[in-house]
Amino acid sequence: WRDFHRQVLAARPEAAWADYRDRHDRWRSERDARHDIEAWREGRTGFPIIDAAMRQLLYEGWMHNRGRLLAGSFLTKTLYVDWRVGARHFLDLLVDGDLANNQLNWQWVAGTGTDTRPNRVLNPLTQAKRYDPDGTYVRRWVPELRDLAGPEVHQPWKLDGPERAALRYPEPIVDLSEGLARFRDARALR
Repeated sequence: WRDFHRQVLAARPEAAWADYRDRHDRWRSERDARHDIEAWREGRTGFPIIDAAMRQLLYEGWMHNRGRLLAGSFLTKTLYVDWRVGARHFLDLLVDGDLANNQLNWQWVAGTGTDTRPNRVLNPLTQAKRYDPDGTYVRRWVPELRDLAGPEVHQPWKLDGPERAALRYPEPIVDLSEGLARFRDARALR
């Protein structure tokens, strides 16, 4: 993908900051979404798999590909924040940051790049259960949840009141179905 993205950027240098394929998105403004963006950057969205990936990025300056896809999809499609916000943040922190690969991967996940399925939304719960079924990755990066058994770690908001309160872990910043509806409405997919 690095070679492909370099070729794309060589042919279309403006794709470093402009959509390769404009979807006429009217992203939430950084001002209006500032609390969501801050929570995403700090790994406190209330979605453990997203928070684990973002905390790994903060700590190591790196994150595996599945984490990058999930964090990107969550920011652009669930929170409906411009991909450039995420691209800047990743370039600031990634030790393997590469302009062509970073920018065009962000556009791919936002659906404004070379992707032929621009409206794909990665559900963090489905993805967590598929790629981290026992919660090992989440427990490593989200220590507040380390004592939760098995797949409970992916949905801590379902725990009983006192047990939930003892975790000191944030509530989800968005309802996934509401985020999906906002994205579909914005792209006129209803």
